[in-house]
Amino acid sequence: MHVWTRFTIAGSFGRMREASLEFLRNLVNTPSPTGQEARGQRVWLDYVRTWAEHISTDAYGNCVAIFNRGGSPRIMLAAHADEIALAIHFITDDGYLHVLARGGVDPAIMRAQRVRIHSSVKGVENVPGVIGNVPPHLARDESANGKPPRIHELFIDIGAKTRREALKWVQVGDLVTVAADFDLLHNELAVARAMDNRTGTFAVAETLRLLAEARKPIAAEINVVSNVQEEVGLFGIRQIAYSLQPDAAVIVDVTHATDYPGLSKAQHGDIRLGSGPVLTHGGCNHPDLVRRLQSAAKAAKIPLQYRATGRGGGTDTDAIFWTRGGIPSALVSLPNRYMHSPVEVVSLKDLQLVPQLLAGFARALKKDAAFKTVI
Repeated sequence: MHVWTRFTIAGSFGRMREASLEFLRNLVNTPSPTGQEARGQRVWLDYVRTWAEHISTDAYGNCVAIFNRGGSPRIMLAAHADEIALAIHFITDDGYLHVLARGGVDPAIMRAQRVRIHSSVKGVENVPGVIGNVPPHLARDESANGKPPRIHELFIDIGAKTRREALKWVQVGDLVTVAADFDLLHNELAVARAMDNRTGTFAVAETLRLLAEARKPIAAEINVVSNVQEEVGLFGIRQIAYSLQPDAAVIVDVTHATDYPGLSKAQHGDIRLGSGPVLTHGGCNHPDLVRRLQSAAKAAKIPLQYRATGRGGGTDTDAIFWTRGGIPSALVSLPNRYMHSPVEVVSLKDLQLVPQLLAGFARALKKDAAFKTVI
């Protein structure tokens, strides 16, 4: 038995299934770098096929699981499967690997990290490596003065002595993720890289399970989606939203928790771990969808937190709401500390509430419900 199973969650909705925790752990630990999400998508599909009436994938690896096929309205519940990564783009004569960023990588926190290189060399899979770090005793003046490194200054050491030797294991274009797997902290908190956004794909998969296991008829067709390439431009969601043509969409992603030292709540808002999912107001979030989600939360006694946005929020919601003339969209977020780092921290209590909220929203929809702004 894994040590972490001692932390099985007991909340207002009962104990979280051990099978769900195992799924979350596998999903988080399986590398899914942006543009090469196939391994993570296989884990997701293997889980949802138990409850889906139909599953499909498209050319770029977006995955869809459908419940109550043929119902109306057609609702899309989507979350992105990809994680930020590095890509090898130069190998030195001494066998060191230089990289560029795929997504919002912070070079300042990447030094001295253990990494996995997802090799495309035949017969090779995960290659271990470390991102080198010059000790402070030897650092140059600009490094000693606290100047953060630029991405091209990072280098990976895989133990190769020459470029020729390195090419036996890796090649230019191979993607790299940090080796920082799932673990548990106190007070129902979990830590790992890529909680952004495996927690989202976990939540929409669990929504499908809840709807299927309830064995109660619903009016809507529910398309549960695990989409690709959000971190590099919101690309996968544009593809799948165009293909599915949903009547409305709810996106699940993470948002910045602001409950730790060094942050200004006046500037960034007040979002806390353990205080419930976050609902966004403004921007591309359709008022009718937001209202329906609030009603579902109230009916299920789910606590909500709120955030406001002036323009876009940097999530897939920004891309969906103008697809095909405008798809009514809303964003449900999970508070996340230390985003885009190897130590992202979330509350499993909050995470358990997200699929409860989405399932309640789906059940409350009446046949042929329309989502329009009242003028």
